[in-house]
Amino acid sequence: MTFIFASWPVGWSRQQRSTLAMAAAAALLLVLLWLIAIPLAAAPEPIAANAQIFADGTRTTVKLTLAAALAGVLLGIVAALGKLSPVSLLRQAASFYIWVIRGTPLLVQILFVFLALPAWLPWLQMDDFTSACVALAFNAGAYNAESIRAGLLAVPKGQLEAAHSLGLSRWHTFADVIFPQAFKVALPPLVNNFISLLKDSSLAYAIGVVELTNVGNRLQAATFQPLPALVTTAVIYLALTTVLTQFSNAVEQRMDVEGRRR
Repeated sequence: MTFIFASWPVGWSRQQRSTLAMAAAAALLLVLLWLIAIPLAAAPEPIAANAQIFADGTRTTVKLTLAAALAGVLLGIVAALGKLSPVSLLRQAASFYIWVIRGTPLLVQILFVFLALPAWLPWLQMDDFTSACVALAFNAGAYNAESIRAGLLAVPKGQLEAAHSLGLSRWHTFADVIFPQAFKVALPPLVNNFISLLKDSSLAYAIGVVELTNVGNRLQAATFQPLPALVTTAVIYLALTTVLTQFSNAVEQRMDVEGRRR
């Protein structure tokens, strides 16, 4: 979707427009989460009677997505650095993690974390929300790792040599020189992964997480009216993805990602 503040207000700099867009998208998301029950309560039955349940499910979906996305970025950074490590064991471990996650269905991963992992490790007991968050985070981390690794490889070696010649430590070289440039390159695919994660969070219904899809599925099963329940679910997902896409586009614009229209 087109960045809504790409050329307005006239006379504002790109940074000012992107900051405005980020604030507007964040505010819209908060309003959506806070007041979503009001328009749903005005909808025809059976939606009106279940407006608050839909609102709670929407908030659970957003919480699950944000928590898994943050953890997924951290895991992606660790896995990307592992694949680029000179230590063979770290490279193999990172490659194995990415291979397993990308080669198996997300639903199987969610079921494994919720059902098989506690049976294998009895001391590790997690509720349904935590299990879904862990599975989604590890799944997102594997896909983020390849994006971040590509970003790191795209940074010219001359940047590293220049940092060393200035006497910067390895940590400062990575944190202040290499990673900021790599993150700009990796940001567009990371944004796509984030939006996909929002939609993939619907699979958490399989282990009983009362998120948006679960709410819609329960309602259509209880009322035998699939059309209003599923249409409402789809419209809410569409609203969430639209707002989050606008916010993500504004972040890209703010960071001056190469290739974006000024």
